[in-house]
Amino acid sequence: MRGEDLQQQDLFSYGSLEERVPADHPLRPIRTMVDEALKALDGRFDEIYGEDGRKSIPPERLLRALLLQMLYSVRSERMLMEQLEYNLLFRWFVGLSANEPVWHPTVFSKNRDRLLEGAVAEEFFTMVVNQARRKRLLSDDHFTVDGTLIQAWAGQKSFQRKKNQDDILKPPSPRDDGRNPSVNYRKEKRTNETHESLTDRFSRLFKKSQGAEAKLGYLGHIITENRNGLVVDVRLTQATGTAEREAAVMMIEGKPARRVTLGADRAYDTRGFVEKMRELQVTPHVAQNDTNRRSAIDARTTRQDGYAISQRKRKRVEEVFGWIKTVALQRQTRFRGPDRVGWMFTFAAAAYNLVRMRTLMAKPA
Repeated sequence: MRGEDLQQQDLFSYGSLEERVPADHPLRPIRTMVDEALKALDGRFDEIYGEDGRKSIPPERLLRALLLQMLYSVRSERMLMEQLEYNLLFRWFVGLSANEPVWHPTVFSKNRDRLLEGAVAEEFFTMVVNQARRKRLLSDDHFTVDGTLIQAWAGQKSFQRKKNQDDILKPPSPRDDGRNPSVNYRKEKRTNETHESLTDRFSRLFKKSQGAEAKLGYLGHIITENRNGLVVDVRLTQATGTAEREAAVMMIEGKPARRVTLGADRAYDTRGFVEKMRELQVTPHVAQNDTNRRSAIDARTTRQDGYAISQRKRKRVEEVFGWIKTVALQRQTRFRGPDRVGWMFTFAAAAYNLVRMRTLMAKPA
């Protein structure tokens, strides 16, 4: 017998959100790890928020919502609030009951900015890494380093010549009245020394490889351990030709004082970087760059079996960058300035670790 398509709505709904989320849902182990990390940050939240004034959005709920935005590739805060309005799974993860009102997108953004001004992302990332270490998911001996370009929230037309005293005294030239003015860059040489972006003055015109298009952006750097490919350190710097090697030195200096290996691509094959690594008791398993030059890596390193393993393992770092850029939507940031861009890049690395740890713990022993 055919059922009837009745549209009558139920006046009451019985059962909690906890009962509606399946016991084997992939978000459950992530929620457990997130709650553990947020509990450890309770004292830090007390320092950021004062005791007087109106109550803000709880920082725990705020961070869970930001995490959902990355895990489900939600493009904007307005779309996130729309999802929270009717998505019971999202409400359960954030900590909202079925009948609690959802925040206005502007209120959510204002409260988020308070966290962006603190080092909450770095501390949250550290707590997640500590959980991975307690679960014995990390290697303390073998690492990989790499960097990637994070496009700035600035258009190419904002990259204009820096003004000097003579330019200030000149009368203003007639401008195009359109929102997208016509600009002719023909035969004009634009460099970071003579030009800067009017939208984000800290961004730099940069390209990762020859033949690629130069874009305004920052460089994001990560160090992963080679056992499971988890991120153990993260940095964001201005985009320069030496930033990747300088950031690698800063990150590896914080590792345990014992012999470790560090895999990297050909961009790190310079005499200065290799010598610095050996001073730090780090074996540089750097890919050889011997195109029209002499590589700084010789047979003392390449003949070892561990060198071939590091070169094979180092390619897994691209999986991290791919997830951060596509799923977490960090290919082009929506923030300006190295502090805020770095905050979101670090938080995205923590989100990747949570997803990776959930997968590793789900595998049979």
